[in-house]
Amino acid sequence: MRNLVAALAVALLAGCTTPSDLRNTNPVFTASTQKSPKQYALCVLPKWQDLNAGASMSETETGYRLILANPGVGQTDEVLEVSRTQNGSIVKHFQRIAWQQLGRGAVSDAVRSCI
Repeated sequence: MRNLVAALAVALLAGCTTPSDLRNTNPVFTASTQKSPKQYALCVLPKWQDLNAGASMSETETGYRLILANPGVGQTDEVLEVSRTQNGSIVKHFQRIAWQQLGRGAVSDAVRSCI
């Protein structure tokens, strides 16, 4: 019984995805914008919060990072990196399962609509 519980715990932890895990993959969308990182991030954040109240934004050394997580299963589903450039910002959108777009159209639309 103890082995079964340990195996189940390991299996659950293996399914966890962190923002760092996602940033180590290729972005599903990359674009540049003339908006500052803060302007762009503040455009996307309320749209993501409408879809998932757990959406969060944090400041980084070069701009902002937005995270859309699924707290019920302990994994990050979306990461948006917004970095300052000489003429505005570069935007990189990472998804946990990029090929699985079911239910994610509004998330991607928000990223694109703010460009």
